[in-house]
Amino acid sequence: MRLWHKDLISVLPRQHLLAQWRECCCIIRNIAVNGTPNHLLVNKVLDYPPLHFMLYTNLVLDEMTKRDYEISETSYVKMVSNFNKAKDYFNMTNYLYTPTSIEDIYRDWHNDRYLIQCYYNLEEKYDCGGISRDEWNIINNFMEDRL
Repeated sequence: MRLWHKDLISVLPRQHLLAQWRECCCIIRNIAVNGTPNHLLVNKVLDYPPLHFMLYTNLVLDEMTKRDYEISETSYVKMVSNFNKAKDYFNMTNYLYTPTSIEDIYRDWHNDRYLIQCYYNLEEKYDCGGISRDEWNIINNFMEDRL
């Protein structure tokens, strides 16, 4: 499980973007059912108010819409239902800030260090054949100014 750095959403290959939607659905379902995502890489979502997760999920949905990818109404309805069940598990008292824009979501987590970690994770996927050369070039060009 992984929430890709928010800045990478716009350049994720198709399969990774669609998988990110499924990941968001899985995370919120696990929180609704178990009170936690119970995975080392995403447990941090509970350290933030639910608005962060909602904005992140909307970022993924917006990118999917931009690329004309569709999600089923059933999938969306389940996401909303699970979000409503899960929101009480998110930290509502011990957080540093409320996001006012996409740039603010997960600010202390989705920082430059995490961006580089995600970049190298995607590079490994490219090296192993999970990302095409064209897809990697898009990611790599995006990251050139950030490294």
